[in-house]
Amino acid sequence: MKLFTYLKGDRVIWAIVFLLSLLSILVVYSSVVTLAHKYKQGNAEAFLFKHMFLVFGGIVIMYFVHKLRYTLFSKVGQLGIFLVIPLLLFTLIKGVSAGEASRWIAIPGLGLTFQSSDVAKIILLIFVARVLTVKQGQLDDFKSLLKYILFPVGAICLLIFPANFSTAALLFVSCLFLMFVGGIKLKFIAYIIGACIGMGLLLGVIIYQFPDLLRRGATWKARIENFSKGDAKNNYQSDQAKIAIATGGVIGKGPGNSTQRAFLPQASSDFIYAIIIEEYGLFTGFIMLFLYMILLFRGIRILRDSEKTFGGLIAVGLSFSLVFQALVNMAVAVNLFPVTGQPLPLVSMGGTSIWFTCIAIGIILSVSKTNEEKDTNEVIAT
Repeated sequence: MKLFTYLKGDRVIWAIVFLLSLLSILVVYSSVVTLAHKYKQGNAEAFLFKHMFLVFGGIVIMYFVHKLRYTLFSKVGQLGIFLVIPLLLFTLIKGVSAGEASRWIAIPGLGLTFQSSDVAKIILLIFVARVLTVKQGQLDDFKSLLKYILFPVGAICLLIFPANFSTAALLFVSCLFLMFVGGIKLKFIAYIIGACIGMGLLLGVIIYQFPDLLRRGATWKARIENFSKGDAKNNYQSDQAKIAIATGGVIGKGPGNSTQRAFLPQASSDFIYAIIIEEYGLFTGFIMLFLYMILLFRGIRILRDSEKTFGGLIAVGLSFSLVFQALVNMAVAVNLFPVTGQPLPLVSMGGTSIWFTCIAIGIILSVSKTNEEKDTNEVIAT
């Protein structure tokens, strides 16, 4: 296609982005009906145009990011790690709150907010990829690993943790995956996993015995208990999502014909996967899962084809982070996990989180573009 003469990098990833973005626009328009009646006198187009602005703006951002040399992001990771820490601290102290959590920072004059954790995810994964590249051969003892990687990773995740436990956990797992791919000894990774299990058990004891000791302890306790008990009163959203999936069947009710969108408070964001299955069927749900797995596979392929370790690591690290988040969102929608509040990348209605997702994919495409240029130069040389 002529379009791909302007879009460099992995064409399969570009195709996945366009398919998911198109589906996102269709489903968001359908699922915001209740919100439109509540806040916009039934004007669903207001939500649609805002979402389209964010989606198309994200694709434009992705285009410009993928035109950059990925090596520029090495400095971004090196310097950004020192900027992210005060940004997260500011968010905890002065951030915009929703419920019990301070996660957002307002952008003056634009009426938009962004989650500082979205910035931290990209910066930290780039930073870890850079350290794994620069410190090759110097991370053979646990003290060096602790100093150069685990301490920064732990500091960032701990700053995200009070307001957004699920994001902190997903980010830590993504960094651990990147360490595994980057050649860190398996026994060190086993030590880390063991320590995490121990801290998780301790956190569980604190949450159940002293829920008020942590700012969101009572909320986390309630979510775990509600999920384990499965009673209808406290699992309203999960039950409505299950109804949506069950009534959608294999082929779905058809675009715009969802009934559960009127009962799901987060139909256009956290539980959008359930609405997709209700309107487009289980078959489309499986196709979406397949698309995300292809995205991870393409990230692994970029790692395999990269001459430079840094490029391959940031591609596979960012790919894993996005796909892992998608799997968690889908697991919540089908009631395999407690509610986490994680959006479905490229699909859920949201604010600037869409843009940060597009930045991450733009970086992946930048690495892929460099690999293609290398292959082209080799062909010309021969």
